[in-house]
Amino acid sequence: MGNISGVIPFWKQRGETSFDCVKQIRERYGTKKVGHTGTLDPEVDGVLPICLGTATKLVEYLTEYHKTYEGEVTIGRSTTTEDATGEVVAEKRIEASISEAEIEKACEPLRGRIKQIPPYYSAVKVKGKRLYEYAREGIEVERPEREVTIYSLTLTGSPDFDEERSEIRVPFRVTCSKGTYVRTLAVAIGEALGYPAHMSQLTRTSAGPFTSSDCWTIEQIDELVKNNQQFKAMDPIEKAMHEWPSYTIDEKTEASVRNGAVLPMLKNVDEQQFALYNQQGSILAIYQQHPNKRGFMKPEKMLLGS
Repeated sequence: MGNISGVIPFWKQRGETSFDCVKQIRERYGTKKVGHTGTLDPEVDGVLPICLGTATKLVEYLTEYHKTYEGEVTIGRSTTTEDATGEVVAEKRIEASISEAEIEKACEPLRGRIKQIPPYYSAVKVKGKRLYEYAREGIEVERPEREVTIYSLTLTGSPDFDEERSEIRVPFRVTCSKGTYVRTLAVAIGEALGYPAHMSQLTRTSAGPFTSSDCWTIEQIDELVKNNQQFKAMDPIEKAMHEWPSYTIDEKTEASVRNGAVLPMLKNVDEQQFALYNQQGSILAIYQQHPNKRGFMKPEKMLLGS
């Protein structure tokens, strides 16, 4: 299919792994250079931007983008996996409904910069082994604490009290930084209220500049492939890097950038890393302030060669 380069805002369905999605795209587009920009657990659906060709060079940057999720926390029951797929480990009957105001108060300290301990059933590595491997073997290890940022956490509906099961389901929306475990956040909401809890449902509605309304399902892509229109699903690299600091350079500087040259720093640039564009609006490279030569910049990632 020639030189493929771009990003597909893909809609991952429940029951699939993120790697399953990458495999599907590889097959449809006939290229090995494919990578996703942030793993989604099998039971979570939603926005999964997938990079093809030259765009795979940007995966490490795109995974840094803020992500937004809509989900549901069930208060009254906790599980081994902190979501609905695990075995129940603790239950506490809720005799009367908890008010929205009480839940809102429980969410207050969970906004901003917070510390999380990754769940046992996660892909975080400890001593060269993933936590879920230890969990399956029944081995307890010390899990590394990490700092994440919760940019917003809001309730999207009233608490739903299930008298029969003596539990409450609460719908919420969260925008957070890379590395946030929304499952662990759901558990923390329950703990703040004095109850065991787990995340009972989750959908990623946006990842950086891509939202659910931008996404293509595998069925839609198959239809495009059938009509030889598969490139319709691909967005240019420039859209993927839309939120990055960027600077447009003149033609003379462009020639040097295409050769990967170390150059004098552009005026009025404060950022450590930034994208350089040519006069036609095409992204050329990611440059950074030179670590050893003050007043100079050097290429970090070349995107368009000479």
